[in-house]
Amino acid sequence: MLTSASVTANIPAADLARARSFYADALGLKPAVEFVDGGMLIYRTDGGTTFSVYQTEYAGQAGHTVAQFHVDDVVAEARALQAKGVALETYDLPGVEWDDGVADMGPMGKAAWFKDSEGNILCLDSGFPDS
Repeated sequence: MLTSASVTANIPAADLARARSFYADALGLKPAVEFVDGGMLIYRTDGGTTFSVYQTEYAGQAGHTVAQFHVDDVVAEARALQAKGVALETYDLPGVEWDDGVADMGPMGKAAWFKDSEGNILCLDSGFPDS
């Protein structure tokens, strides 16, 4: 039924202008489409991902990861974010070793979590392991 469907993330923002600045300045992303009156920014990455950032008063309330960026080198990307002032989050995850905000998750690879300007939890990871 949904086996050929694609999935996108919808990320809430209390302040769309602030979120736009964060995604541009910290993550180097520019919206592909802007619906300013409709309160939505749509991003497309060179990796083939599309996600939206939309205006809502409920931003930053999720206590879990809302979107993951699959990258080739988690450590390099994490350090680049830190160089732009983005703080990495650490969590109490049994069996996970941390090195300056980067988690070594064994066979699942490396990951790093951070919050966007709206308090949403985002993640860098090395992609899903092959099954």
